Amino acid sequence: MENDIIVAVATSRLEAAISIIRMSGEGCIEFVQKMFSGKIADKESHTIHYGYILEDGNKIDEVLVNIYRGKRTFTGEEMVEINTHGGIFITQRVLQICLNNGARLAERGEFSKRAFLNGRIDLSQAEAITDLISAKSDYSASLALKGIQGNISHFIEELKEELIKIITQIEVNIDYPEYDDVEELTADNLLPQSASLLKQMNIIIEKSKKAQLLKDGIKTVIIGKPNVGKSSLLNALLDEDKAIVTDIEGTTRDIVEGSIRIGDIILNIIDTAGIRETEDVVEQIGVEKSKQMIGIADLVILLLDGSRELNDLDQQLIEMSKDTQRIVVVNKSDLVKEKDNDKIYISAKDKKIDQLTDKISDMFESGLITKQDNVLVNARQIQLLHQASLYLKQAVDAMDLGMPTDLIVTDLYDCWENLKEILGERAKEDLLDELFKRFCIGK
Repeated sequence: MENDIIVAVATSRLEAAISIIRMSGEGCIEFVQKMFSGKIADKESHTIHYGYILEDGNKIDEVLVNIYRGKRTFTGEEMVEINTHGGIFITQRVLQICLNNGARLAERGEFSKRAFLNGRIDLSQAEAITDLISAKSDYSASLALKGIQGNISHFIEELKEELIKIITQIEVNIDYPEYDDVEELTADNLLPQSASLLKQMNIIIEKSKKAQLLKDGIKTVIIGKPNVGKSSLLNALLDEDKAIVTDIEGTTRDIVEGSIRIGDIILNIIDTAGIRETEDVVEQIGVEKSKQMIGIADLVILLLDGSRELNDLDQQLIEMSKDTQRIVVVNKSDLVKEKDNDKIYISAKDKKIDQLTDKISDMFESGLITKQDNVLVNARQIQLLHQASLYLKQAVDAMDLGMPTDLIVTDLYDCWENLKEILGERAKEDLLDELFKRFCIGK
């Protein structure tokens, strides 16, 4: 039931100084009053009260109880937070007392779900809460915080505002052509507005894709022929001996993975099997996996052996990776006689890889968004905006061809629906509301 009282431990279930047990639902303040020695039933919202949790008249724990009334709460309904001592046993005991008295254990994310259903947050803000909890860098956290603060809601509302201006003008011209104060619209009138809106959407989509890549981590593949130092480079980047390193060719036969941070940039690194012709069946499978990883990588690090001249296999790897976002790295730099400005020189074995990490920073830090940038932060949101832009593109193309406006408006409606869905809203009725709000029809 949506209006029942839900309860859950809001803090980590470890021994700590304090644990917080959170409740939400109509009447939860009176509910807690039955098990609390202090007086809270008639107290004001957003106040803290001292007392004891009681069971059958016996004191169970000394606590502080926070009460929140009305709709100015996180969930949009009455809430209580019980601050108990942080022992695992005592926290569980107080929780069980709440359950025994009729509260229901909250499902995962149910407090945020209620906040969404009660209009306290939209879907983009709910998703941002999860992103903030799972953030692995300052950059990821800053993106999530912008979402929680309503940044996404704000610029999506602005896009909706521009779109609905176009839609309502078309609808008035179609349904009420006799009105003298309504300008007759043609594709020529609509095209500049619609094209400008489409341009805004496409800019946001491109920035969002870059932001998502940097938030989730850059899938980075290290490739090279056998025994050039790929595993040594992986270990140097991770600063641990994760990959086996030997002088025997073909030691790495499968994918070895790890993640590192370079400033605000996260690299999800994959060390692949050395690519070469081989009769070893197991190694052949590893080589094929390596070739597949090149195709899905966000960044390819092509590692060459500085102690040897390039051979045909090196040239094949250079050709194979030429259309990727690639850094060509020469290992064993102390043995290189002549250096090329287009390549990065390192010594993986000695962990002298600063040139490489600096290069990666230069490549990707320019993609970090600023406080002024408008971006979406997950695949669902980006896909919906992309779909909205496709519908708007169809409408723009139709305008350019001079098609009647009553045929164009269908694509604009579909664009509107996708923008609404980014925020978790699906309603055509608001289009009618906007129509009557903006024009004095039926007066």
